[in-house]
Amino acid sequence: MHYHGTPIGGTRQDVARFLMGRHALVPYPRQDDMGVVAEVCQSFVLDNGAFSIWRKGGTLDVEGYTAWVRQWYRHPGFDWALIPDVIGGTEGENDALLDAWPADLVPHGVPVWHLHESTDRLARLAQGWRVVALGSSGEWATPGTRAWWVRMREAINAICDDQGRPLCKLHGLRMLNPDVFSKLPLSSADSTNAGRNCNQLDRYGIYVPPTAAQRAAIIADRVERFSSAGHFERTDEEWACYFAS
Repeated sequence: MHYHGTPIGGTRQDVARFLMGRHALVPYPRQDDMGVVAEVCQSFVLDNGAFSIWRKGGTLDVEGYTAWVRQWYRHPGFDWALIPDVIGGTEGENDALLDAWPADLVPHGVPVWHLHESTDRLARLAQGWRVVALGSSGEWATPGTRAWWVRMREAINAICDDQGRPLCKLHGLRMLNPDVFSKLPLSSADSTNAGRNCNQLDRYGIYVPPTAAQRAAIIADRVERFSSAGHFERTDEEWACYFAS
């Protein structure tokens, strides 16, 4: 499933046109499009905003976020919510946040495993949760680099059976790039690519769509043409091209 991060620029009408029938991710710090998402999207997930805090500083309002999840988790389009996490935090800090997640919201929450954490923690999460989100962090903060692929191979290898099937469903945070998600056995991924890059007019050639929403739709349509890998390929030959980048 391709989750497009919001907010999306443009008028409310433009935003509705772009989101119609798609899947969306709504971050707690920027709920601008929540009403439109709830009305026109096939489904949506809620993001706690840890990435923005990691980049810009600040403190996550765990109590406020939890209340927001309670407000929306009964909506028919709600899929799940990311459980609060600290992107650069220790395993102990993130395990404590998992333990603090309310029991009644456990079925609706998704824990995050960060690439700088141990694969033992990933295996533990995969054995205990229906969905686990994979977050790039530390020296592997940029998806698609050579070092990132090396680390991702270690991670996926740790939680797949002998046929390359993961123990649970996997969500790729900031991994809605076909060059990334089409090579991994992800059930879903997200990105703010469409909303953030629709104003880079040079990517459209000489025929530039007039509105931001139309440009965002072109980006999203191109992404949605691709699916994730059906299984994890362990052979060195399959991975050689990623390591060379």
